[in-house]
Amino acid sequence: MLIRFSLYGFLKNQAYFEPFLILAFREKGLSFFQIGLLIGFRELCVNLFEVPSGAVADLYGRRRSLIFAFAAYIVSFLLFAWAADLSALFFAMFAFALGEAFRSGTHKAMIFDWLRSQDRLAERTRIYGVTRSWSKMGSALSVLIAAGFVFAGASYSQVFLLTVVPYLMGIVNFMGYPAFLDGPRREKVALRPIATHLREALRQAALHPPLRRLMAESMSFEGTYKATKDYVQPVIKQTALGLALLTGLEAGQRVAVLTGGVYFILHLLSSAASRGAHRLSRAAGSEKAAARVLWAVNALLYGLLAASLWLGWRGTVIACFVALAVAQNLWRPALISRFDAHSSAQAGATVLSIESQAQTVATMLLAPALGFAVDRLGLWPVGLAGFLLSAPFALEGLRGLRAGGLRRRGPGAAEGPAGWPLPGGRG
Repeated sequence: MLIRFSLYGFLKNQAYFEPFLILAFREKGLSFFQIGLLIGFRELCVNLFEVPSGAVADLYGRRRSLIFAFAAYIVSFLLFAWAADLSALFFAMFAFALGEAFRSGTHKAMIFDWLRSQDRLAERTRIYGVTRSWSKMGSALSVLIAAGFVFAGASYSQVFLLTVVPYLMGIVNFMGYPAFLDGPRREKVALRPIATHLREALRQAALHPPLRRLMAESMSFEGTYKATKDYVQPVIKQTALGLALLTGLEAGQRVAVLTGGVYFILHLLSSAASRGAHRLSRAAGSEKAAARVLWAVNALLYGLLAASLWLGWRGTVIACFVALAVAQNLWRPALISRFDAHSSAQAGATVLSIESQAQTVATMLLAPALGFAVDRLGLWPVGLAGFLLSAPFALEGLRGLRAGGLRRRGPGAAEGPAGWPLPGGRG
């Protein structure tokens, strides 16, 4: 099953459009504000469907949910490739958001259920890190394929069509998952059990203080990263067009070569970071202590990014974006393990979907505002926004480290008891 879990992430991350997403939208004539509106709309739709989709996955089958998600992705890729106006792009974003909503949280819950069945919960940070590292290896390969496609003369929009193939393969992979990973499910869909399940999962997230805290951290760290990460693309394009080393190539080929190189390195380093995230947690003493360290790193990187964008240091800007990706991949496995430690097995997909929903709120609000600011002020507000949102958590984390020190705990240790019961006695 670890091979299938890793294959899921590998295929999911054959998102050949990812390194060229902003450039594809700019190719269609969109402003940064319009791009921000599209991203905000995507996050709004994800927000609307996120938690109900997690409840449906818990009650009616997680494999069905994932198959539906990948089918929705495929529809969105076709629309993105052929859309000629903003209204069609909004419809494509809606289909993509359905895929995000029905996928996020669901597969993580299946991994943790399998670990419980194998009595290997103590390894959750390491196992999730390994599967996530294969996702990043998939991203590294996808960058080379996408860059080669663009180098050969394809438009940025045509790259979306190439992405359909691995997502069809992903659907085939899901069909080989064992039935017990679907979890307990009903044969007929009814609104009342979904509403009840959702209400109790929301109560769990609202009444359990550590979960409330984790939601806030996810909104700031993950939400900000999602809203800012793609702004490296116009910087890479500007750098490629002015790089003397590539003067023998056409403009599109220059962008393809440098984009492919930067993203390939980014994903390789991200894969290594994800695979080694459990080592950082062990060295720090716990996932919580590791998070404190990463908050400080995040704030410093965003501060340097803002200054570099202001001063026009493009090389440093690109290096900051790569370093932020590495920090995010050290952060994510520990965060997911912290959530699993404070949520019940019955509502695993739902609670993780609530976490993903918390991220989308931040991205939904931040993306249009950033696009508006970038259109008028240039790219430096991207770094400033990240710094302002990271600094409070970084300062609090540094105070916590000074007060408590880096107390060493056992490998895979978490902040609290796994399987915290649902309110009302359904633990």
